Amino acid sequence: MSRELLLLVDALAREKNVPRDIVFGALEMALASATKKRINDEADVRVDIDRETGEHEAFRRWLVVPDGTVENPEQQIGLTAAQQQISDIALEDYIEEGLEPVDFGRIGAQAAKQVIVQKIRDAEREQLLNDFLDRKEFLVSGTVKRMERGSAIIEAGRIEALLPRDQMIPKENLRPGDRVRAWLMKIDRQARGPQLILSRTAPEFIMKLFELEVPEIEDGLLEIKAAARDAGMRAKIAVKSNDPRVDPIGTCVGMRGSRVTAVTNELSGERVDIILWSADPAQFVIGALAPAEVQSIVVDEEKHAMDVVVDEDNLAIAIGRGGQNVRLASELTGWTINLMTIEESQSKSESEHSSIRALFIEKLDVDEEVANILIEEGFSTLEEIAYVPLAEMLEIEAFDEATVTELRDRARNVLLTEAIVDEEQMEKVADDLLSLEGMDKPLAAKLAKNGITDRDALADLATDELMEMTGIDAERATALITVARAHWFAEEE
Repeated sequence: MSRELLLLVDALAREKNVPRDIVFGALEMALASATKKRINDEADVRVDIDRETGEHEAFRRWLVVPDGTVENPEQQIGLTAAQQQISDIALEDYIEEGLEPVDFGRIGAQAAKQVIVQKIRDAEREQLLNDFLDRKEFLVSGTVKRMERGSAIIEAGRIEALLPRDQMIPKENLRPGDRVRAWLMKIDRQARGPQLILSRTAPEFIMKLFELEVPEIEDGLLEIKAAARDAGMRAKIAVKSNDPRVDPIGTCVGMRGSRVTAVTNELSGERVDIILWSADPAQFVIGALAPAEVQSIVVDEEKHAMDVVVDEDNLAIAIGRGGQNVRLASELTGWTINLMTIEESQSKSESEHSSIRALFIEKLDVDEEVANILIEEGFSTLEEIAYVPLAEMLEIEAFDEATVTELRDRARNVLLTEAIVDEEQMEKVADDLLSLEGMDKPLAAKLAKNGITDRDALADLATDELMEMTGIDAERATALITVARAHWFAEEE
């Protein structure tokens, strides 16, 4: 029997082109499975086949776990009980008991063969997958083998890949036998079927297609920095030249548009805007909104947003059909883009200036003229007036040194007083309010000034009330109130 087993291992290893150890492992699993059926299906059985002689031994084993944590007595044993058998045994070790080996011929050859074949098939698939990944082929080319519930099974060499329905270009009608290219989106090693998951809608797909069509990208003369897509309809890519002699946009377009046309044809007619990348975020956003012309732009670093002003004639172009142009520009640049007309911008600016003006008049005890000068010079907070370098404030022609010094002193005094008040207010704040997700000390201090000192008091507020008290936006206010009310619903359940 031992000799027959070794011959079987050698034959299977050669036929399936997998290591002998894989075949031995499959046989050990088959023998262990048969042994378990003979004694107890829940038992943990280990079979060991000698790789040289083919002789095999079977053991039933129990994992040593802490006393009181045994969940399955068929597979586990407490530490104290284990130490009564083997004094120096430790946690996570195994206690083993020899079993009479099952005769391989009596197992039921068909059941054993199924285990072996499945194990070998898994090993083959893993080997193919590793070979494929070693080649670093993120752009996969293959043939549609069959369609399953709208998704396509793609045959790429000896590997099968899945192109899900939601990763196909809309209105794309793939049929068995069609040649197709796609981006390797992820690898699902747990899947029983194809483990390569593909996408034809991912931004990376269009970037890879341009790499194929534009040799200058592979040569390092050009670089695609970002891409955004509305699959099948419109895309934007941002390109950068690493050589001043190379025109990035013209190079990607190609002679008579040949290169960009080749990409467009692969993407079912998807229109591609090629934009010059810029390290300056504002300039990048202006380029991304093309063909719309931008009048002015205001950058808000804290909110990672930009207010972009366009005239009435360009507003519709900037927005695009169904908001497509501004949405793609936002995805491409990574900035939130707020489009507005000149009139809307002026109205917003005046509204902001009005609140800043009122703050300066009240807190610094100055008249409207002084407040307006500070606003015109770009000051919007008391912190800026208090801590901006003295030399910068002395450059303001309308102020002499005495005025600048007085303004800075007043601003610092107001901030110090507010800090003290905030500390006093914080003493009233309950831990359940301060520990809420999304809460911080400055916000808690503002709430305390308005008498909101615990979670229930916050939960009783409406969103607009919280926004008015604290000046936070609607999204954050809604999230805070939702979190504050969560324990009410938990108690009801």
